[in-house]
Amino acid sequence: MTEDIIKETEDKMIKAIDVMEERFLNVRAGRANPRILDKVEVEYYGVSTPLIQLATISVPEARKLVIKPFDRNSINAIEKGIFEANIGLTPNNNGETIMLVIPELTEERRKEYVKEAKSLAEEAKIALRNIRQDANNAIKRLEVPEDDQKASQDEVQDLINKYNKIIEEKLKAKEDELMSI
Repeated sequence: MTEDIIKETEDKMIKAIDVMEERFLNVRAGRANPRILDKVEVEYYGVSTPLIQLATISVPEARKLVIKPFDRNSINAIEKGIFEANIGLTPNNNGETIMLVIPELTEERRKEYVKEAKSLAEEAKIALRNIRQDANNAIKRLEVPEDDQKASQDEVQDLINKYNKIIEEKLKAKEDELMSI
């Protein structure tokens, strides 16, 4: 019975770290990454459509994204969608493609991104603590001997320690990526 709770707890902790990693991808590092366009929605024939469904996105250079719409008539709508997404990039349109040039990051901007990454890591740690709390409450509700209850709660604590360490490692890697020039 407690094994099920512990397995479910570990699955939730893994998902919390996956969410943090996903959100880390949206923190720019001064290099072109098509993922920064994931949130861009384009008004296409009256329907809000994700940009990825309307165009191919390529990275010809380290700091440049090229968006080639499947339908050339949608180019202005795509530009408008990029502006409205407020991703901090200005689209340049040559009639067939849209280019987004990623500016060099200043030291100050890099530090802001590191703060944002630390904030995302802290949110993941809070999620882990909430998952631990839920697991401990579920264990307490079980009709098991107190020794087994304590052993299960210790196991949950070992899990949170393990996943907090993983969060710290991933945060350190992201900080290094952001601060490298």
